[in-house]
Amino acid sequence: MSSSPKFRVCVLASGSSGNCIYVESSQTALLIDAGISARETLRRMELAALDPAKLAAICISHEHTDHTTGIAQLHKKLGIKLFANGATARAVRGTETLPWNLFSDGNPFTIGDIEILPFPLPHDAYAPVGFVLACGDARLGIATDLGMPTQLARERLRGCNLLILEANHDELLVKNSHRPWSLKQRILGRQGHLSNETAAAFLAEIAGETLQQVFLAHLSRECNNLDLALHTVRRHLASSGLSHIRVLPTHPD
Repeated sequence: MSSSPKFRVCVLASGSSGNCIYVESSQTALLIDAGISARETLRRMELAALDPAKLAAICISHEHTDHTTGIAQLHKKLGIKLFANGATARAVRGTETLPWNLFSDGNPFTIGDIEILPFPLPHDAYAPVGFVLACGDARLGIATDLGMPTQLARERLRGCNLLILEANHDELLVKNSHRPWSLKQRILGRQGHLSNETAAAFLAEIAGETLQQVFLAHLSRECNNLDLALHTVRRHLASSGLSHIRVLPTHPD
């Protein structure tokens, strides 16, 4: 767990088996994605001493099941609001009757005292987005599934205090893996996932004076490992004079 001046942040799950991020300000708590079961989400919140009764909403980045599995049951159990853009809401299986609150990419909206700016990302989903959350002077950027850095992502994520950014794979491990060639092409493609090296270069480019901490997210179990990802990013940041930025791991469990 980590803190910025106005946010508490806990990555409850990160990886192809499920993604879920808890964010809390002084007045509001919400989830970014709900890709593990409702029961497991609540169990992990309890382990982290987080109160589910505080949750006001779930914001969904895209429709893939590792980001949406727990939506329906969490809504049923807690009555919390659900937010997504129109294409994502239509694409999430089994939620056709849920009362979605729809946002438009590029247009900020508020949940309690948190302003949320969704922005499009290149990924093989219908309309995937990243988020910048702001509360007072605190800014949290989230981009967990993207095939390549874009100029828009650079503009949106620059100036954040805390980033949760994908570092999915090592390119050599992908190429040498036993995965089908079509899957390798998907992962390495412009709508796939960020490599350690690309994530490191991206961070060095957008860090500026404000960035204090980074969570490396969505690490592949087969084509990456935690030590390699941390070493690659920390080495790149240090060579760019940015060794003061704290680089933190995330885990599937």
